[in-house]
Amino acid sequence: MSTGEAFPAQLSNPSGGRSAPAWSDELDALLAEVRNNTIGLGLIGLYLAGAAVLLAGPGIREPAQNLTLLLLVAVGPLAWSLRHRSFSAAAWLLIGASLALVFAIVAWGGAPAALALLALPVGLTTAAISRTAGLGLGVACSLLLWWAPREWLPADGVLRTVALLGVWGIVGLIWLTLEPLVTAMRWAWSGYESSQAALEQARETQVQLKRALEDLTAANAQLTRLNQLAQAMRRAAEEERRAKEQFVANVSHELRTPLNMIIGFSEMITQSPQTYGQPLPPALLADLKVILRNSQHLSKLIDDVLDLSQIDAGQMALTREQMALGEIIEAAAVAVRPLYASKGLSLEIEVAEDLPPVFCDPTRVREVMLNLLSNAGRFTEKGGVRVRAWQAGEDVVVSVADTGPGIAPADQERLFQPFYQTDGSIRRRYGGTGLGLSISKSFVELHGGKMWVESEPGRGATFFFRLPIAPPTLPSSGVARWINPYVAFEPRGRPPSFRPSPVRPQLLVVEQGNVLQRLLARYVENAEVVAVPSLEAALQRLSQTPARALLVNDLRAGEALERLLASAALPFGTPAIFCALPGLKEAIGALGVADYLVKPISASALLATLDRLERPVRTILIADDEPDALQLFRRMLASSGRGYRVLRAGDGKQAWDLLRHERPDVLLLDLVMPEMDGFQLLAAKSQEPDLRDIPVILISAQDALGHPIASNSLMATRGGGLSAQQLLACINALLGVLAPLPPSQPTGNGDER
Repeated sequence: MSTGEAFPAQLSNPSGGRSAPAWSDELDALLAEVRNNTIGLGLIGLYLAGAAVLLAGPGIREPAQNLTLLLLVAVGPLAWSLRHRSFSAAAWLLIGASLALVFAIVAWGGAPAALALLALPVGLTTAAISRTAGLGLGVACSLLLWWAPREWLPADGVLRTVALLGVWGIVGLIWLTLEPLVTAMRWAWSGYESSQAALEQARETQVQLKRALEDLTAANAQLTRLNQLAQAMRRAAEEERRAKEQFVANVSHELRTPLNMIIGFSEMITQSPQTYGQPLPPALLADLKVILRNSQHLSKLIDDVLDLSQIDAGQMALTREQMALGEIIEAAAVAVRPLYASKGLSLEIEVAEDLPPVFCDPTRVREVMLNLLSNAGRFTEKGGVRVRAWQAGEDVVVSVADTGPGIAPADQERLFQPFYQTDGSIRRRYGGTGLGLSISKSFVELHGGKMWVESEPGRGATFFFRLPIAPPTLPSSGVARWINPYVAFEPRGRPPSFRPSPVRPQLLVVEQGNVLQRLLARYVENAEVVAVPSLEAALQRLSQTPARALLVNDLRAGEALERLLASAALPFGTPAIFCALPGLKEAIGALGVADYLVKPISASALLATLDRLERPVRTILIADDEPDALQLFRRMLASSGRGYRVLRAGDGKQAWDLLRHERPDVLLLDLVMPEMDGFQLLAAKSQEPDLRDIPVILISAQDALGHPIASNSLMATRGGGLSAQQLLACINALLGVLAPLPPSQPTGNGDER
């Protein structure tokens, strides 16, 4: 089989002049070995045939015939010696000798059946030379068998036909064998070239990837340094924020305590002057009313500053519900109508009849309306104010238009800034602190809305705010939320070119009330809070739908943790966090107190709280470290006309002694006191069976809603347990929150610069 046809030129030298690869040389050597073996097999057959003819020597008489046969037999060693020098010469010599030998056996040996041996040289030609040469030799043998006279080729028609069938049978068989082999070799070589090209491309890509990896490593190092700097700046900002919040809380406490004295005594003097035993001059009462009015104004200013600080710190929470906006507007209008009537101003309200309920915090929206209506009434001298509310798409829009002096364009840009006023002089005509619009705008934006103003000088001003009607839609909590049965499946033809939006983690909450749910919904962003009634229901849900964490709020958190561990049903890798977080009522009950009053406390609020005790009250013990507070509460109780016996204690230790010896009917207790604070006094009281049932009313300048009594325990577990690394990480995280280290100090070795 020659490489000229069976294997085309591109196979033997595919590179077009370049040296063939090593494996191609091995393939050529293998093919040469196959051809040599083919010639060897032919030689063996030739020698066997020659030996058979020589053994049948009696059929051959003439010496020339014997000499010819011997020469043909001698061709074998000659062809064997030529096969390394010239394969083609050796092959054709062998084939010619084979043909001559076959015809000699038939013509001289008297063996016509030897014509069947013609298939041997034709097969050798097809396999060792080429398929074209084998085809040509088969045609020549066919013509010879068909046209040769009987004198030259003594064989009848049957033998000649059998010989023809053998010749063409071997040609067809070898042809069919070589065709798939050649095709497979072509495919293999084409695949090799493609693999070689892919290998070169992969090497180039690897080089580029290595360079990109080096660049990425450098960028990562730079990013790490920037991240460390950002973390340091974030810690500094966090410390500043905490300092600001602590300052606001301290200032609130310090301001509310003296304000409680001022407002309380002013109310007592103006509302119950007979308590002091003699008529007070009308001028003095008028002055005291001015003091009371300004004190209440100062108290409102403090509340505004606290609201503004909570908004800035991102801690302002909203209590939303479906409310009719018309009712909120009407309630605000009722509160400001006396102001409008005193100035002779009109107030028109136009609310669309088909206005749907709005999902909002009614208290905050009412504050917004009160502020806008109050501002419009203060700045308007003639005419009036018109309020409109209508639906615009998915939102509701409210406008408050007045006929006042209007606002200049330069002032409109800064109108919603805190403490900004259009007339900033000390002798300004209109009052106010400049916080109302800023807080109102923040309240509207907390609802996802927008507030703006449109005005021209001399033509009045119109304030607008927009609120969304419906709450944001939350996906259902089951697996089916990801499936739409009405959309047919379409396979993706290419990868997406955009980043998919992250899936909100799911927090599973188990509690009897809704304290923890409200905290999570208000202060934990990008989380789906799902409430379940019991721990068993939570475990059943976790077996079907995974969640980021299981949160259990139970006053008996330890027992709940034991039940969970005993069930062994917490899925692997799911953390479970247990806490005892009571609500305000639960916290008050846990402390063993009956109620909680926040200063400043009015006489009516104090007396109403005493009435809610539903038990006879004769002797009242007041424990407060502020002498003015003791005097104020004593005046309130004395002016009620109920004949209360009032005991006073300036610290916790004195209150404890009076509590044991006098056994009052009720205790008014301040939490922050020297010697023994309110918490210590409550703990000691709970240990005495005779004193345990005495009701306690807390009186404090600390807002229980703003700073609630939180959980006294925190426990955690994880399905599958915790590794040592995870345990250390949890310990470090808890230490960083519960017992943070102070900032590192200079070592004092003189190295600091």
